Amino acid sequence: MKERKEEKKEKKDLRIEKTEKAIKNAFIELRAKKALEKISVKELCELACINKSTFYSHYCDIYALSDTMEQETVSSIISSISHIEDYSFQNSDAFTRAACLAFLSQISLIRILFSGKQQNHLGDRLDAEMKKVIFKKYPEYGNDAEKNILLSYCIQGTYHAFLNNPDVDTDTFVRTVERIVKYLQPMAE
Repeated sequence: MKERKEEKKEKKDLRIEKTEKAIKNAFIELRAKKALEKISVKELCELACINKSTFYSHYCDIYALSDTMEQETVSSIISSISHIEDYSFQNSDAFTRAACLAFLSQISLIRILFSGKQQNHLGDRLDAEMKKVIFKKYPEYGNDAEKNILLSYCIQGTYHAFLNNPDVDTDTFVRTVERIVKYLQPMAE
């Protein structure tokens, strides 16, 4: 009897997973073509082959779906920085390189989710999430205004430098940002 309940739960979980995937894939497809505010729940549901009540059982609106996907993307960037806990202000250039490469590994999705009016969301989210990681290792930096400003400058500056220089090759971009952060390193000590 217990096995059947677990089997039913697995099937239900699989259905939920498939529905989530269908919703997200349809959203990405629509978002690649149009601004967030132009996407309707109706057209998303048609594309995902679900009904509106199914969508609403997962998300309260299109903006909640977008918010979830933005957060998942940022979490994926952060989690793909290998050995993130090993970095310090002494090797901030190496951390910057790892963070840039993690960011660039998600670039196709980033260009879709964070386009148009959502463009600044990524910089803000990366700033907040990277600071959480850094402050976990260095809690004393959380209340240090200079460290907060320096971190925001590096994180947001890197993001906006990327946006404003789309034709620069990856190696040049990463190497340049790495050098800038290295020059700023004495301020962090």
